[in-house]
Amino acid sequence: MEKNLNSFVMGESGTIVSVKGEGNIRRRLFDMGITPGAEVYLRKKAPLGDPLEITLRGYELTLRKAEAQFVICESLGVSKERKEESK
Repeated sequence: MEKNLNSFVMGESGTIVSVKGEGNIRRRLFDMGITPGAEVYLRKKAPLGDPLEITLRGYELTLRKAEAQFVICESLGVSKERKEESK
């Protein structure tokens, strides 16, 4: 199921399908390694939902919800191991 990265729940992982947006925001996301085909895992969400901490290409990255809305992912769901980690 495809959905925006900003709608992922903690512990959910997926594969980036596309990056929307234009100009500087698209370039900034690509420069951070957010490109189609990359695996992404949502580690944490701040109490009010902004910012998000993701694991991407072996490193942790913090994104604002406004940035994450441009990232379209194919969700792989939440694994059992990662559900237990987030508790």
